[in-house]
Amino acid sequence: MHVKPEYRDRAETEVAVLEALVDRPSEGMTLFELRSHVDASIDELEDALGALKDDGLIDAEEDGNRTVFRADDRVFPDGDEQDEPSLLEELRRRIGL
Repeated sequence: MHVKPEYRDRAETEVAVLEALVDRPSEGMTLFELRSHVDASIDELEDALGALKDDGLIDAEEDGNRTVFRADDRVFPDGDEQDEPSLLEELRRRIGL
């Protein structure tokens, strides 16, 4: 699942964090889980989390002795929103395969 298009023009690490969180809407992710899904240094990841939190695009909740991050509802795509087809999918459609 992808984030809404209006949130894809952010820094690469921020978009990667949002994408990872959108894929796990109910359970969220810890910092360690995010590190395994986002190809960024810990400093880049912390900066991205801070910027997203400041903009209200993610929430951080204490769950026992760990912090769980979840994407805000407005980041999730609408049900009728379609992902853009990949180049390969578009070629297949045009060629008729």
